[in-house]
Amino acid sequence: MATTYDFPSDLLAGQEELHQVRAELSALLKRLPWSVEPLEGFSDDTGWRKVERPASPGWSADEQAEVEKLRQRERELAVFVSTHRYWSEITGPDQVRARSELKRAHQAPLPRTPPGPGPGPA
Repeated sequence: MATTYDFPSDLLAGQEELHQVRAELSALLKRLPWSVEPLEGFSDDTGWRKVERPASPGWSADEQAEVEKLRQRERELAVFVSTHRYWSEITGPDQVRARSELKRAHQAPLPRTPPGPGPGPA
């Protein structure tokens, strides 16, 4: 039987916010131009694969500030979660399993289907 962990609510909330901040940062970075600074586009087919980039207008000051704000919050949350006092209560392989479980704690459990034959022909 799998071990269940009784995570403190502040640790669960910190991990959930960390997931949210990382998702928001990832989505923002995908929307932004490939270069922070304005750069001309290029095409290079002399390497083992062709690399092309369109011209980049760069990031605005507001976009740079938003990325930095999210990165700073991500660092704060990562430190909070990884150094939480709860981890001093668990040692060895249990700590590794507990940290893995915490990362998935926000996910809803998958519905279980009863064993047995599936629906037959109607």
